[in-house]
This record gives sequence, C-alpha cells and structure tokens, in this order.
Amino acid sequence: MEFLSLPYIILIIFAFVLYYAKANYHWQRAVLLLSSVIFIGYYHLMYLCVAVGIALFTYYAGRLLYLKRGTKSSPYILAGSIVALAGGWLAARYWSPLFPLGISFYTFQALSYLIEIYWEEEDPEPDLLNFTLYMLLFMKFLSGPIERGYDLLPQLKKAHPFCYENITYGMKSLVVGAFMKLVIADRIAPFLNAVFGAVHGASGIQLLESTLLYPIQLYADFAGYTNMAIGFGIMFGFKLSPNFNRPFVSITTGELWRRWHMSLSFWVRDYVFVPLSAETRRWKSWGIYFSLLVTFTAIGVWHGAGWNYAIYGLIQGLIIIYETAAAKQRDWLQNHMLKQIYKPLFIIRTYLLFAFSLLFFRIEKMSDICYVYQHVFDGVNTSLKETNLGMPDFNWIAFGIAVVLMFVFEYFNSKRDLLKLVTRQKVWFRWAIYYVMIMLIFLFGAFGVEDFIYIQF
Repeated sequence: MEFLSLPYIILIIFAFVLYYAKANYHWQRAVLLLSSVIFIGYYHLMYLCVAVGIALFTYYAGRLLYLKRGTKSSPYILAGSIVALAGGWLAARYWSPLFPLGISFYTFQALSYLIEIYWEEEDPEPDLLNFTLYMLLFMKFLSGPIERGYDLLPQLKKAHPFCYENITYGMKSLVVGAFMKLVIADRIAPFLNAVFGAVHGASGIQLLESTLLYPIQLYADFAGYTNMAIGFGIMFGFKLSPNFNRPFVSITTGELWRRWHMSLSFWVRDYVFVPLSAETRRWKSWGIYFSLLVTFTAIGVWHGAGWNYAIYGLIQGLIIIYETAAAKQRDWLQNHMLKQIYKPLFIIRTYLLFAFSLLFFRIEKMSDICYVYQHVFDGVNTSLKETNLGMPDFNWIAFGIAVVLMFVFEYFNSKRDLLKLVTRQKVWFRWAIYYVMIMLIFLFGAFGVEDFIYIQF
C-alpha cells in the first residue's frame, strides 16, 4: 500500500474523515491505530505481527530499564534489549523470507527510545496504546523519518482539532513530494535501471551519465517520500522531523551527510559516533578517525549484507576522515580563492565523490561495479543518440526542467517558506499555481512505478 496507490488513497480519505469527525483524543488515537494496523497488515499479516511484537518488547523493556535505573543490572538489561532488537532485525532483514518492510526504521526508533531511558534523558511512556501508535504510525512507518520519543510522543497525547491552514499546508507538501517522485525519480528510473542492470551492454558515456544522474533519482525518490510523509503528518496535526536539507549544495561530504537522510545521520551520530569517540578519546585524533570509520561502515551495512554496502560506507568514512585531517588546508584554500570559484568547485567535487561511491549502493555485483569504474570514460566521442539512454527527447526536456524547478524551489524555500507564502497570495494566483503543479504531475509523471527505493531497507 504505497503512498501513491489507490488502496492508500482510499485509506487516507476514510482515516481523515473519521479522524476529524470528533476532536477527541481517545477517538483520534483509535482511528490512527486502526489505520496503522490496516496499512501494515495490508502488506502481510506477519509484518503486522513483527511490528507489534517489537513495539510490545520495547515498551516493557523501557519500563524495566526505568525500574532498574542506577542498579548494576541496568547496563545488562540495555545490552540484552539491544541484542534482542538488533538480532531480530538481522534475522528478519537477511534470513527471513517475510522481511517486514521498514523494519530497520522502527527498530532504530525502538533502540533510541531505550537508550534515552538508560541515559535518563527520557522517562518511559506509561500508556501502551500511545507507545504502540508511536511505533506504528502509518505515515512514517515504511521509510521514516526515524522519530525520537521526546519529539513525537507528546504530540500523540492530545487531540488535534480541524485546522484548515495545517491541512492545506500538508496538501502542498504532498504535491511537492509527488512532483519529485513521479516527474523526476520515476521518470528517469526505468532508463537508469536498464543501464545498471546490464552494464556490459552500455557505452562509456551511458555509464557516466547514469552514474551522475543516479544521486538525483535517489534524492527525488526518498525526499519525495519524506515530503509526502511530512505532509500527511501535518494534515493530521503532527510535525515530523525533516530528513533532507539541500544536500547537493554541500561543500564537504561531512556536510552532505548532515543534510542527507538527517534522521539516520543524527541517529548514528548520537548513538554510535558520540559514545564510541568518547570511549576512544585517549587516542586523540585517531580515536575520532576510528569512530568515523566504524560509524559510516555501520551505515553501509545497515543498507544491506553484501560487501558492496560495507565498502560504500567505508568509502564515505575515509572521505570524511580525509576532510577532517585536511581541514586546515581547506581553510587556507577558502581564504586564498575567490568565493565564486571555491564554493562551486567544492560542491562539484563533493557531488562527484558521492555519485561515484553510490555505485556500490546501486549495483549488487562487485564485478559489475569494477567494470563501470574501468569503462566509465570509454567512448566519450560516441553519438549523441546514445546519451538519451533510450528516453524520448521531449521527456528529457521535461525531466531537465523538472530538476531545475526542484532545485530553484529548494533554494528560495530555504530563504523563505514558499508554501506559506503561496497561502497569503490572492485566490486566483494560488489556484493557478495549484492547477499548474497538478497538470505537470499528470502530464509528465511516470505512473505505475509505485515502489520507493528506501522501502527495501
């Protein structure tokens, strides 16, 4: 039941109408719980059983941790809980034929909840139904954002009256997300899949072009999902965490990861890097480097069991270690180069490093990855026809314009909230924009490609 599927649209309409039928906390909680159960169970009953099992385990483990605070058994309870949750995630992720979609996202959410209780930063949620809803809330269930308990739980404990401004703002966020998903990500996806699925049959220019375009497809797909998840959340009165912040304007890879999949990046920073670097601080800089390497290798392994994922994370870690070690040299360059040259140059450098490392994320076979690296610059003087990757010229123009519109929107939206700005315009102007966006989606969107890339993780 993907966001853009007919079953989901039917579910969201019924949930929305029932939710606002009564501005009562218990009623709204019941509607959300029922909607979440239907949403998860629609995929497979076992998915729902696993998700509820993790929620129940985490709830009672959190209460036990709270009762044993300050005792000698507290670290062992936490360690046992982490092993149980991580072991369950690994078993479901890599050995179970019924791998629950999105299990890593709500497992990470469960782990952060328990760690915060152990650190005495958070008290356990006393209400089992509230906690279950926190874990299963349908709009962020499949691909996050990974919500912390102290951010989302308080929002679940109160009624949310009908608010026209919130609902219209959420719908605008939905439209932006649908545009990114349908007009950009899904439009280019089949052609990139064809190249990456048969790299030996592609020319060098096609391999290079696909390598450079894949980060845009991945971003438009995942950020499109995030915008829709946040939009649905706003429509029901919730504020979900942002997951992206213009990652392709990053000057360094470290900055890119602070802007890319932010809920995951901040999760591993807080619960892996910070504790590990504290334990290795006696090693000084080498402790930081070791912690970075372990953290980003863990990010890679989180995405999959193959060596290619581990190498992907390892590469990201090594690049950031180099950037950390060379910070003084980079500052010197910044002080001695024109800003108009330095910033674009390092933005391009960061994008290229990210794009070429993503080959380990996108292609499963190591032999195919090595082939791409060996032949990516072959045949640069090939015919112009090869550069279209099989996509009609008109579609290429539409795709290119859509990408430019996405980046222009994000630039101005970073200066001022454009969705709120549109709300304050005259009725005819607002509706003209709405109709144009909807027409663009229906005219140029690639319908029928329902899967979001990050659902598989």
